[in-house]
Amino acid sequence: MNRYDEVDFAWGVSTAAYQTEGAYVKDGKGLSIWDAFTGTRGKIRSGQHARVACDFYHRYAQDISILKVLGIPHFRFSISWSRILPEGTGTVNWKGIAFYHKVIDYCLELGITPWITLYHWDLPLALEKKGGWANRDIIHWFEEYVTLCMRTYGSKVKHWIVMNEPMAFTGAGYFLGLHAPGKRGLKYFLPAMHHAALSQAAGIRCIQSFWSDAHLGTTFSASWVEPHTDRDKDIQAAMRVDALLNRAFIEPLMGLGYPLGTLPFLQRLETYVKDGDETALAAPVDFVGLQIYTRELVRYNWLTPFIQASLVPAPKRNVPLTSMQWEVYPQSIYKMLHQFNRYVGVRSIIVTENGAAFPDTIHNGKVADYERCQFIEEYTEQVMRARMEGVPVNGYFVWTLTDNFEWAEGYHPRFGLVHVDFDTQTRTIKQSGYAYSNLIRRYALGETSLAGEQSK
Repeated sequence: MNRYDEVDFAWGVSTAAYQTEGAYVKDGKGLSIWDAFTGTRGKIRSGQHARVACDFYHRYAQDISILKVLGIPHFRFSISWSRILPEGTGTVNWKGIAFYHKVIDYCLELGITPWITLYHWDLPLALEKKGGWANRDIIHWFEEYVTLCMRTYGSKVKHWIVMNEPMAFTGAGYFLGLHAPGKRGLKYFLPAMHHAALSQAAGIRCIQSFWSDAHLGTTFSASWVEPHTDRDKDIQAAMRVDALLNRAFIEPLMGLGYPLGTLPFLQRLETYVKDGDETALAAPVDFVGLQIYTRELVRYNWLTPFIQASLVPAPKRNVPLTSMQWEVYPQSIYKMLHQFNRYVGVRSIIVTENGAAFPDTIHNGKVADYERCQFIEEYTEQVMRARMEGVPVNGYFVWTLTDNFEWAEGYHPRFGLVHVDFDTQTRTIKQSGYAYSNLIRRYALGETSLAGEQSK
């Protein structure tokens, strides 16, 4: 037993296929909704795309080797649905299948534990042309995809994450139109939300039917929400925003149904609900993944449809900011861990993403990103504070390993522990990469509160 097993805590980094792999039509890969969306004028900052991105498809061994050098023992990455099923269903692309075998095998060879996310937003374009997440048939399409992954990789990989941030990809993609596929309005959002929630549970049951010993979970975006003032209208507005951002997917999964009492507009979901759906929405998981970056302050706004609330932008609040204009608020992760721990049925929590984008520059071959070093140090302190208070948080993954394509923001925000020159694909480990390596080592050697608490 090594020290990581003894403290029962997974230290890692997270990545996503579309944001890193490139090779967008290489070796039989089909197009995804993001391949189409990035080709639409005005959708992505500076007109950028991810056709090459970090070229992880060709440089995976180099990047995984960096994990080994830094002593980061867990690696979360996703499978591109359209790389292994170019049309979303039907014919399998065996070259795509072989690629993920190589990634998994190289991780295992180096003693790095793979954690696979099955869906990280890159829906095959062929399925979107049939309605995508707004089409109820996607439940069966998703089951077919998950089944293929389980039959192919299930004997090698123990840790599985079914979905990445379902509220984000349905809300931004099917209501606001800011992300792929660029749809707008309740007529797209409500069915997409319901079908994603059903698919989430169906995917969980599918994995369990193949591998009863799989370590299985799913991930939710989570932001600590506070009212801007102590006025009742602001307090009620904050409750509605919290219900939408933080409760809308976890509660159906836990068997509690949708938060209709707080969000009456969700009663319109009845149009899409069929007999048996309430039961089908629920499924047991080994862990809940949380992706926590910041907090939001909310005020009442009667002009905002459905929720009568609006966010108070962080830049207007005189608070420290990241390049994404998100507030740096370490207590947010502590408070959200406690909030999710209150759900009956949450046995374990993994922080599957936390990190920060800052304007990194290379000087004399080095990247002195001290703000990110401080960010990780302060947020992990809050994670351990919650753990010592009894919250069953058992892992922390930094977003992300390498600078990458950050969706609608393009390549402007740099979140990586490793700097990437996107013209030359040169990698440079940042100061934060070494700092995170040292942080993991400190916990392993018992030089911090986590190991000390475990030894009591």
